[in-house]
Amino acid sequence: MKSKTLYILFFFSVLQLFSCKEKETDLLAFNSEVLKSETLSTDQKVSMLLDRMTLEEKIGQMNQYNGFWDFTGPEPKGGEAAQKMDNLKKGWVGSMLNVTGVKDVRAVQKIAVEESRLGIPLIIGFDVIHGYKTISPIPIAEAASWDLEAIKNSAQVAALEASAAGINWTFAPMVDISRDARWGRVMEGAGEDPYLGSKIAIARVEGFQGTDLSSPSTIAACAKHFAAYGFAEAGRDYNTADVGTSTLNNIILPPFKAAKDAGVKTFMNSFNDLNGIPATGDTYLQRTVLKEKWNFDGFVVSDWGSIAEMIAHGYAKDGNHAAELAVNAGSDMDMESHLYVNELASLVKQGKVDEALIHDAAGRILKVKFELGLFDDPYKYCDEAREASVIGSQSNLDEVLDVAKKSIVLLKNQSNLLPLSKKGKKIAVIGALASDKTSPLGNWRLAAENNSAVSLLEGLKAYSKNTITYAKGADVVTGKTEFVSELTINTTDTSGFNEAILTAKNADVVIMALGEHGLQSGEGRSRANIGLPGVQQQLLEAVYAVNKNIILVLSNGRPLTITWAAQHIPTILEGWHLGTQSGNALAQVIYGDYNPSGKLPMTFPRSVGQVPLYYNFKNTGRPTIPGSDLVFWTHYTDEENTPLYPFGFGLSYTTFSYENLTVLNTYTKNKEVTVTVKVTNTGKTKGKETAQLYLRDMYASVTRPVRELKGFKQFMLQPGESKKITFTLTDKELGFFNNQEQWVIEKGAFEVFVGGDSATKNKAEFAL
Repeated sequence: MKSKTLYILFFFSVLQLFSCKEKETDLLAFNSEVLKSETLSTDQKVSMLLDRMTLEEKIGQMNQYNGFWDFTGPEPKGGEAAQKMDNLKKGWVGSMLNVTGVKDVRAVQKIAVEESRLGIPLIIGFDVIHGYKTISPIPIAEAASWDLEAIKNSAQVAALEASAAGINWTFAPMVDISRDARWGRVMEGAGEDPYLGSKIAIARVEGFQGTDLSSPSTIAACAKHFAAYGFAEAGRDYNTADVGTSTLNNIILPPFKAAKDAGVKTFMNSFNDLNGIPATGDTYLQRTVLKEKWNFDGFVVSDWGSIAEMIAHGYAKDGNHAAELAVNAGSDMDMESHLYVNELASLVKQGKVDEALIHDAAGRILKVKFELGLFDDPYKYCDEAREASVIGSQSNLDEVLDVAKKSIVLLKNQSNLLPLSKKGKKIAVIGALASDKTSPLGNWRLAAENNSAVSLLEGLKAYSKNTITYAKGADVVTGKTEFVSELTINTTDTSGFNEAILTAKNADVVIMALGEHGLQSGEGRSRANIGLPGVQQQLLEAVYAVNKNIILVLSNGRPLTITWAAQHIPTILEGWHLGTQSGNALAQVIYGDYNPSGKLPMTFPRSVGQVPLYYNFKNTGRPTIPGSDLVFWTHYTDEENTPLYPFGFGLSYTTFSYENLTVLNTYTKNKEVTVTVKVTNTGKTKGKETAQLYLRDMYASVTRPVRELKGFKQFMLQPGESKKITFTLTDKELGFFNNQEQWVIEKGAFEVFVGGDSATKNKAEFAL
């Protein structure tokens, strides 16, 4: 009897083995004949694949894990890492982030493709914000270039290097508009203006994704953070945002819509709540606006842990409830909350989540994987020879040097102290940031190596016919400088002042490198006081007392309050955090090999009490009365209303004049208003100018800003050369969203301003 039982068990095990083999063969045939078919559309392939997936496998595509072990090392045993590995093998992981380098990416992809039931490849994400190994200027600096082609090229370099390292998805561009310099993440965006921000969003999406997303040298982009993250109250990161319909539709959303129209493949929701609803659980934003009104067909990923954070917000009672809220609201992929993979199946079975939503979310994710070409070749981003040849190449270095030079803004050049003579000068270089080779990389450069930037001191020493003497003066920060750690600011140590003062006394000119360390701005780096950190203001004043020929080179990730410097220091260069080629870019501008052309993408306040401060404000019923001694009008009693440096401001080594501003109004006939102006280089040096057009709608059904950027053009002029610049205004520039979220163009009077910054007085009028 025992032998008969064993025989029966053996017989059924053989049948099961053949059944499994047949199943595996069927899947292999499906993968090769269907998924790689050239006759089926991507949507058809996605649909056919979804039909073969279990509920748990669909949910698995919605699950993203952070890299949790050394994938070329021994497999983890026990604990969370082992559980993640088990889910990876079961096909319950759709994406991983922070797995970098071809060897590790190939290893983890191999597990997903060769050990899971369906062999669905992973999408590999990483924060490629302004470069991978070769680092471009931080995004706010690139925005100061106003050069859309250079910004696009910068994103393309980042995509080339990241894709060569196995990555196929970046969590960029950040397209949040922000008016508050206290917010640390202004360094990661394009500034305060929705028009400029929209143009830059398009450039960066096109740079990352190229014209063919299936190319191994492009990566999927991600528009973030949806939405209103840049309007966090008091500029404090992760804080609540409370804005009206007009601000949401006219200021916050346009760059996101521009990114969508440019074909961005993914969106990321934001940490903040908006009008009481955490963005991760906001049905209006994710389903009504993004997926229905805008017809977005990519997928939405949560920010790190933001689904679980709805519990702390007081919006979800527990993790199960948070998962329900997030998926119903339209958040397709869970980044590191682990709630979708743990909770969604039971929520579907309980009837709290419609399985159709799971089907839709998984399908969106699979579609992007098809578009990336991962089903054709899961290892297409895993070429070690390409990794070695592309990363850090000379052509990449040349591109980031180009955009770094274009990002520098000349704020002041009294008595033409710049450009410096290339020989015969005794130059004192002062400030810890002058010799720092890590700080210029800025924040969000996770793959870059410390000490890999060209320092300002190194860049200056490349011009060998001047005598350069360096003195640190004082540290900006002390102790460890890490992405996840609080920084310790030097507020007491002035022991290096005497050496700096003595060095300055003996110099013809002093170059002072002051500002923020590269990690003093960025996520979690909000500042209540935005002056020069620590003892640097004391150092600046001490050096000024002995030598007034100072060139102040600022390093920072946000507008700073530098009112004393603006009043006393003859020359100020806004040098931001310019990346790998920082020192070379600054030196070429200082010595005149490159004429600075940058324009500010954010307003610089006189004092932090003015913040948030922005050029496109609205008039009150009691607007400014300059010179008045009356009390009852909109003003401070202890500070001016005007900024220290306005949006769009930036000087050159030459000068430009604007004349003959004219308006040809043919709107009634062909829906166009044509604006022309004559721009002349009135100086002695060839220079690039950015002519900016601002519009004011004098009265409307919803109050409009005093000025709005509606166009800009860059051009090079030789000394004495003039150029006629033409702008065309259409419904796109003349209209706005009313409070019913309708795009309207209303009759009435308009003013148009064209000049070199947002404060230009060069004005004309017309009416619709």
